[in-house]
Amino acid sequence: MKKYLITILLTTFMNFAFGQTEKIANKSVADSFEVNYNADNFDAIFSSFSTEMQNALPLDKTKEFLAGLKTQAGKITKRQFVKYEQTYASYKTNFERALFAVNISVDNNSKINGLFVKPFKESNLPKLVRNTTKLILPFKDEWTVIWGGDTKELNYHVESEAQKNAFDIVITDTKGNSYKSNGKANEDYYAFGKDLIAPCDGEVVLVVDGVKDNVPGVLNPVYVPGNTVIIKTQNNEYLFFAHFKQHSIVVKQGQKIKQGQLLGLCGNSGNSSEPHLHFHIQNVEDMNSATGVKCYFDKLQVNGQTKTDYSPIQKESISNEKK
Repeated sequence: MKKYLITILLTTFMNFAFGQTEKIANKSVADSFEVNYNADNFDAIFSSFSTEMQNALPLDKTKEFLAGLKTQAGKITKRQFVKYEQTYASYKTNFERALFAVNISVDNNSKINGLFVKPFKESNLPKLVRNTTKLILPFKDEWTVIWGGDTKELNYHVESEAQKNAFDIVITDTKGNSYKSNGKANEDYYAFGKDLIAPCDGEVVLVVDGVKDNVPGVLNPVYVPGNTVIIKTQNNEYLFFAHFKQHSIVVKQGQKIKQGQLLGLCGNSGNSSEPHLHFHIQNVEDMNSATGVKCYFDKLQVNGQTKTDYSPIQKESISNEKK
């Protein structure tokens, strides 16, 4: 599950700018950028680039980037200077359909020599490294981790700020396959329709239901997580479950729940190629501003051996410790 992110970073770092009052040159350049962006005057933006920036990002690439941003996020509706980040003036920027930090660096000739667009994050968000709440695995029986771990090879999620510690988990047979028959129907997949349960006590803070399940192999990028449940723990950790089966979620927003309680059924909704569970922990509810938290389970079976306070990795078969 990949989150939309636009970043362009093209600059030569100069001396750090420590002042937190917006400089006149930065304000003038940023004001012009906003006006020209909203007017689709991308040639004028390119003309405001330094020679080095123009060489690194030619006119056709500049237009492609700005047009793509405009299509997905819309016009700029509000912009507020926040601070300096090294050579960049950072602006909290409201677009019609998104909130981004637009960072602009200018040289001594008031030419743009760096442009960096990324999701905006408040600087006072909670800092969490790992969960302290004791968790059980959010399913029954034995499942297999297909993405999990700290490297790109083990877990493609590491490139996403909110999902960097996420797991994708399926059920496999003795041959390592996640489906029977030809895998063309969701019902062919062993995980489809299986119970997903609460890893701990908590409060349901978000429920999204009603998203159709995909045909296997056909993704739905309109709402990436598909049918979703988010649980807030007593320690203010947010447990994020994605891709539930359509209309299978049985808990409600605001509901207090207990460890082991049924949440819904595993499905194939959202940006999902086959029925599976996507699970991760984040520091705030909103995935657009969240940072992923390393997830450890209290006690579980990993490839048939008991592990305590353990974070599974790719290819491991995992199940809850039998009581």
